[in-house]
Amino acid sequence: MSLNKIFPFLNWLPLVKNTWKSDLIAGLTGTIVVIPMAVAFAMIAGLPPVYGFYTAMITPVIAALFGSSYHLISGPTTTSSIVLFAIISKYVNPETELQAYISLAILISFMAGVIKLLMGLAKMGKLVNFVSNSVVIGFAAGAGILIAVKQLQHVFGIKVPLGSSFYQILKYIVSHIEETNFYVLAVALGTLLVAIIIKKFIKVISKLHMLIAMILGSVITLLIGGESLGIETVGFVPSNLPPFEIPDFNFENMYMLSSGAVILALLGLVEAVSIGRSIALHSHQKLDNNQEFIGQGLTNIISSFFSSYVSSGSFTRSSVNFQAGAKTPFSAIVAAIGLMIVVLFFAEYASYLPKPAMGGIILMIGYSLIDVYHIKKIIKSSKREFIVLAVTLLGTLFFQLETALFSGILISLFFYLEKTSQPHIAVFGKNINNKFIYKIRDKTTKECPQLKIIRIDGSIYFGAIEVISDFFADLYENDESKNLLIISTGINFIDLAGAEWLSQEAQKWEKRGGAIYFVGLKIISQDILKKGGFIETIGTKNFFKDKNTAIASIYKKLDPSICATCSTKIFNECK
Repeated sequence: MSLNKIFPFLNWLPLVKNTWKSDLIAGLTGTIVVIPMAVAFAMIAGLPPVYGFYTAMITPVIAALFGSSYHLISGPTTTSSIVLFAIISKYVNPETELQAYISLAILISFMAGVIKLLMGLAKMGKLVNFVSNSVVIGFAAGAGILIAVKQLQHVFGIKVPLGSSFYQILKYIVSHIEETNFYVLAVALGTLLVAIIIKKFIKVISKLHMLIAMILGSVITLLIGGESLGIETVGFVPSNLPPFEIPDFNFENMYMLSSGAVILALLGLVEAVSIGRSIALHSHQKLDNNQEFIGQGLTNIISSFFSSYVSSGSFTRSSVNFQAGAKTPFSAIVAAIGLMIVVLFFAEYASYLPKPAMGGIILMIGYSLIDVYHIKKIIKSSKREFIVLAVTLLGTLFFQLETALFSGILISLFFYLEKTSQPHIAVFGKNINNKFIYKIRDKTTKECPQLKIIRIDGSIYFGAIEVISDFFADLYENDESKNLLIISTGINFIDLAGAEWLSQEAQKWEKRGGAIYFVGLKIISQDILKKGGFIETIGTKNFFKDKNTAIASIYKKLDPSICATCSTKIFNECK
């Protein structure tokens, strides 16, 4: 195994000498964006705000060094924070037993990391291949809308009750619109407008659009009076780095949290890889899902020794990172170091960052997550894919994120299985031009009365057997042919159930006085047939590499008395 495989950062580290400026700008932008988010996510998780900073400092660095995506930023997220609170609050109340709660939060982070790492080492990254692009696009669009809607309270200056859902937030904002603080709205929209103008019209500093807009928003807030006008700022930022502390490896607690750790691990992996894939649609980077699993696992394991709670890929921060022009994971390291410097030396200044300015920027980020181009293509090209997209998008808005993801995945798998369970079966013959062709395509096509030729496009597996066996039963009852030649180049694989059915069908046609023959069956499709001894049951002489050889061999076994009176004579041997 090469060093680059063990230490994936060796792949992108040489690039930094050419990309450091873009990465530096993106990293500094990410530093500013994460400050209010870290506080909010920690509070959602039932933890003191400082644990949000600890997690935002440590996890991006480890994920950058050992992950696969060049743009994915790991850290505290809405999903991981909500699920963490739901799991641990069943056992410990954070308001009355805070230290015990913190201890369990760090322990379950370690456990989730171990599960992620083991899944990566076991090469289980292929599981994510079952998450279709429609799921990813729907999830990204839903998350973008959700992120934007959750910022509306900071944009309008209206206090929305904590824990409000997407629908509840919209309803509350509309019903209390008369309470809008126009100073707050001006700062939010002004920041958003400045960011849009710089990005679209001032190319020289376009990559700095978010950073400049947030700084200008902060300056405007200070000049007009700030908090005296009801404009909230980030507030107190603690000035210390994460301490090294070994998690409390209590066996009883680990057993108690085991199921919760599995849930956090699975959700975290699906979330991280889905975010990475959604950005890769634009960056065109090829991702290694197994390496991402390993990176996320190491991130949670190592960060748990530095007082950090469970993390995953962050939609908002990853989008900010990509939009700000990041080229390599060095930007994530810059953002983490920047946060450390801010917390140590500039905590007082960072506290002046206005929430409306952040709200305005995040509105812009939320919109960028809605991939209008691909959504239009999905709507035009496939009703099924549109259903998958719609279910995922609406689920993201109205249900928990993990429910939306799993719903989209399950529906896309259902459609896939439904499609593969109905393989295309066509009858072949020779037309007037002496060419083998699908009978349904040419009315001049004629068939041999003793040899039926069909083509199967699809796999012969447990899900497709019913459809295939119905076709064969109808053929057996209503066709006088005793021999059946299957053009098998379109058969992708045969499972055990399919192999058993084929051997039984072959015996049935043999009792009729004929046989089933195969031509062009792929080696991989013969694997189960050979290992299970089914080829011997069917007959090794019944498998051919090409159609001409097959027909020449089968013709010798046909009834010559029927051939003598046959008027079709479609084979060369007939003449």
